[in-house]
Formats: sequence, structure tokens, C-alpha cells
Amino acid sequence: MPKTFFITTAIDYTNSPPHIGHAYEKVLADVIARYHRLKSNNVFFLTGVDQHGQKVQQSAAKAGVPPAEFVKDITQKFVDLWKKLDVKYDEWAETTDDRHKRVVRGILQRLFEEGQIYKDKQAGHYSVRQEQFLTDKERGPDGKFGPEWGEVEFREEENYYFRLSQYKDWLLAYLNKRADAVIPDFRQTELRNAVERLGGDLCISRPKSRLDWGIELPFDKDFVTYVWFDALTNYISFAGYDPSLSTFNSQSSTFCDKWPALQIIGKDILVPAHGIYWLIMLHAIGFPDDQIPQLLVHGWWNLGGAKMSKSAGNIIDPFALADKYDADALRYYLMRGIAMGNDADFDERRLITLFNSELANDFGNLLNRTLTMAQRYRSGLVRDLKDLVNDKFNAVVKTVRSKAELVTNALTLCWDTYEISLGLIGICELASRCNEVIEVTAPWRLAKRGFQGELDVVVYQLCEALRVIAILISPVLPKAAHGIFDQLNWRLELSGKEKRFCLEDAKWGGLPNGHVVGKPVPLFPRIEGT
Repeated sequence: MPKTFFITTAIDYTNSPPHIGHAYEKVLADVIARYHRLKSNNVFFLTGVDQHGQKVQQSAAKAGVPPAEFVKDITQKFVDLWKKLDVKYDEWAETTDDRHKRVVRGILQRLFEEGQIYKDKQAGHYSVRQEQFLTDKERGPDGKFGPEWGEVEFREEENYYFRLSQYKDWLLAYLNKRADAVIPDFRQTELRNAVERLGGDLCISRPKSRLDWGIELPFDKDFVTYVWFDALTNYISFAGYDPSLSTFNSQSSTFCDKWPALQIIGKDILVPAHGIYWLIMLHAIGFPDDQIPQLLVHGWWNLGGAKMSKSAGNIIDPFALADKYDADALRYYLMRGIAMGNDADFDERRLITLFNSELANDFGNLLNRTLTMAQRYRSGLVRDLKDLVNDKFNAVVKTVRSKAELVTNALTLCWDTYEISLGLIGICELASRCNEVIEVTAPWRLAKRGFQGELDVVVYQLCEALRVIAILISPVLPKAAHGIFDQLNWRLELSGKEKRFCLEDAKWGGLPNGHVVGKPVPLFPRIEGT
């Protein structure tokens, strides 16, 4: 049985509602998951929420509700948004889940018994916002801690520490050996540089005297584990990992068939959380190098060049955008408007421009014109005449087929390397080529002059191109892809189901001779008056 493609995202912190950055990451993961299903791969898509932490506890106290109630309300907002944006995951992670707690405690107990966790006293400057002790490395040139750390106070307390520093040489060797450990490659360089500077061990606990909203340490009931051994562990706890088994190979096939994962994270949590802490944690509990997850690191959607944040008051609400423009329109903009790994400025005007020029003009117009001609001149009947018209005419029309085959191959190359935007550009070029062929061949004149063979060739080529476009676009625009298939009267028995689309079916010639297409229905009505 083929190994499952396991994709997971950073779990969302439930101290505030979702914003456009959350939406981008989850839609990206959903598109990649749908693409692999399109290739007929087994897929396991995990996402969820991180519900513990001091800031959650403080926010709940400020709201006058228990932390469990506070996170339940915000968690539901994330669930509602993924439903609205048609994000289809296979497993939902909540760090308050009992099975997750069991895995976290099991890992902590095992590392403690192995001497990899120890207790020590630390005194120093503590960032309340980031919930961590700071060192002189975090000071600016003026000797002060920058505004990114928020309120900084001097604090002294006992905590438990994980022996992180002893794994520095292993992590450097791993990164030197595996060129694609982090994508894109400049992020791997960034991580390697950070590892070179690594020093000291990792504080992994908080005393209950100031934080009780967390998972209690199995070896000391006066402490809870901090985020590193809680939130990060979700990637394996919800995939079926059993901490009582001492080796990776002794894990159940349920887990081993999924692992390792492709983990999609934002650039801000590569260093140190995922690139250093998480990879070392996995190595420490016995994961071999070939089972270390690959990290796909995306950039930020900024606003006016500045990172969006709740404190800055420049958050873009994805619920409002999806309601205003439709979920497919937002999905398309998020995937089309940013190159993998880079940042981009969110621009609502750009969303409208892309919608009108590419979705409405290229795809929507092509669908409407093609089916209108098929109905008007052929009562919906599509005939594949092969080579029954002159070579010169065929040469013009069959550029549609050659373009479709070229785009299908190019899209596979792009999306296998997670360059979603480049793949979408290719699909747009195919739609544009189809619209150009309509202008060059002028089917309305062919009908008027009685050139029936030529007319049949044009209509078939365009309908077949629409069938291929629907398959290729389906990971990004699932609702629109179903709309195209519905209007083509194609695979109606699977209407609304994801298995309706298969990349293998994108091979040219799928529409049979004599197929009858339906009537056109506007798929992407232009956004006017904006």
C-alpha cells in the first residue's frame, strides 16, 4: 500500500481570532493536499489549534471566563473559517485533547528518566509578550531590548530544562547532509546560521504559581510544560505516535505510514521553534534522520509593507473578504498573489483586478462563449472530427491542445515544488490561448458560411480545454471546478465530490465524440463599481 502524503500546518494560537495570515497558510496547505489527491496519492492533512499558554490564561481572566471556555469560543472561529474557505483537513488537533496530553507526558517522562531534562534556577530579563527569558544577544546596539519583546522584567525562578545544546553538532550535520530540509533554500541557510549561534539549553516548564493553564509535568505536579513540548508535539500526537515505544521502527503502521510530514510554517516560527527545537526534540526521542519532517516556510502577507498584527490594528478579516467576494475568489488571490517563500502586500484592489482579469475575463468568459456557441450552433453536441478539415485550419486550432499538454506538464513541475502561483499563471495562459483561438477562427462566421467541419473542430477543442482547465484548477478553486464540470455535463455522478477530479484525466481527448454539454451559467460575474 502506498505511503501516505502527510501534510500539516503550524497550529493556530487561540489567543485571538483568525486573520488573513492564518487563511493563507491553511489554503496553501489545502491546495497542496488537494493536488496530491488529484495525483491519486493517499493524503493525511492535519491542522488545529494551540490552546495553552500564559497569554491565553491572562486573556481569559480579563474576559472573566475560564481558559477552557475562552479557547472554545476562539477555536470555533477557526473551525468556521476553514469551513467557509473550503479547507478540507483529515484530522483536527486541539492541545487540550486527552490523547495529546498523554503523548506529551509520555515524551517528557521518557526524556526525564534518560537525564535529558533537569531542574535549575534562572535569573534574568523576561519578556512577558514572548514568554521567555532573554539574553544579551537579544539586546539592540543601544543595549536595550527592542519593542518586539514588549514588557521586559527581571525575574528569578526554578524551571526544568531540556539539554538542547548537546544536539547542535547533530543538527548542523543533518542540515549539511539534506539540501531540502527547509524550502526555500535561503531559509535553510538562515536556519543553519542560527544553529551555528546556538548555545545553552531550553527551558520547557513554567511554575504553576504563575501559569496553571497547561499540561502538568508527569514528574513534578508543581509545574506545567511550556509551549515547546506541548504545541510542537501535536504533529505526532494526532498522527498516532506512541511515546511508550522506544524506537521509531516499533511504532504502529498507522503512524509510520504517515510519517514523515511536510510541515507548512510561517517564516517567523522557523527559528528557533521548528527549525531548532522541534527537529532536535524528534532526534532526542529516536527519530532517524530520514524521518525528520521537511519544513516549507512561507512569507507574510503585509499591509503597506508592515506585518499585520492585532497590536498594530492592521488585521485583515478573512471572514469579511470571503463574504464580500466569495471563498473561491479569496483562495485564488491568496495563491496567485504571492510567490512561495516571499512576502507580499495585501491589496484588495489587486484581488479585484485578478478576479476580473483572470477569473471573469479568462476563465468565465471562455466558459460562457464556448457553451453558448455549442448550444447555438450544435444544440450542445460536441463532435471530435480528428483531421477532417484542412491542415492550415487544424494547425491554428490545435495550438489549444499543445498548450494544454504543455501547461499540464509545467503545472506538475511547479506544484511538486510548491510554486502554486507559477502553476496558476500557466493555467491562465491556456485560457487566454483558447480565447485567442476564438477570435482568430471566428466560429460565428464559420457557422454563417456553412463551414460545419471547422466549427465542430473549434467547439471540441474549446470544450476539451475547459475540461482540462477544470481538473488543473480544482485544488485552488474547487467550487468553480465543479461548476465547469457541471456545465460540461461531465462526471455528474460525482458532482460535489473531490474524487471527481484526477490528474491522469487531464490527458487530452477525454470528451468522447457525440458528448452533449449543458447551457452556460455565469461562473465569475465581474466585480463592478469598485
